[in-house]
Amino acid sequence: MDTRPAAADDDLTRTVHYGVVAEEVVAVVEGEPVNLIETLAERIAQTCLKHEGVQEVEVCVHKPDAPITVPFDDVTVTITRSRV
Repeated sequence: MDTRPAAADDDLTRTVHYGVVAEEVVAVVEGEPVNLIETLAERIAQTCLKHEGVQEVEVCVHKPDAPITVPFDDVTVTITRSRV
């Protein structure tokens, strides 16, 4: 989102309330189980895009305990979604 209008007037009503977004994302993560981190990333992205003003979102989901039989540190999926 374009943060310039909010920053110019120090006006919370002209931006997204990150606390609310964080609570909604936690609800998605703790909600209905999914098999794929890709699905979780998509659900998180769609939750963020529901907020007026959010034009684009990048979501990175980590799964450090993925069921992989070879040594690894972390598995991640990063997606970018936009209204356009």
